[in-house]
Amino acid sequence: MEKEFWTIGEIVEVFQVQEDLIHMMEREQVITFCSDGKESGKLLPSSEIEKIQLAKTLIEDMDVNIPGVEVILHMGQNMIEMRCQFDEILKQLAEEFTKLLSKLEK
Repeated sequence: MEKEFWTIGEIVEVFQVQEDLIHMMEREQVITFCSDGKESGKLLPSSEIEKIQLAKTLIEDMDVNIPGVEVILHMGQNMIEMRCQFDEILKQLAEEFTKLLSKLEK
């Protein structure tokens, strides 16, 4: 994805999704728009586009309804956050282990 930010119109045209889906995802806080401070309105960061593409796939290819899409996307985000927490715990354990080993070697 080359663009850093996308307008709603660009998303609808390029990714062929319904504008209602985009607005629903924003309402449910699945995606987060930002403002450029100009009249062009809301802009969606490229990092959020993947969520819209996943929602489109879930709806069109897997017959998942909108509430199901919301649950799946929120669960995915929760899993990513838990993975980050787990990685941090592992990092802290490794540091503590290294400290203990260095003390034992002295």
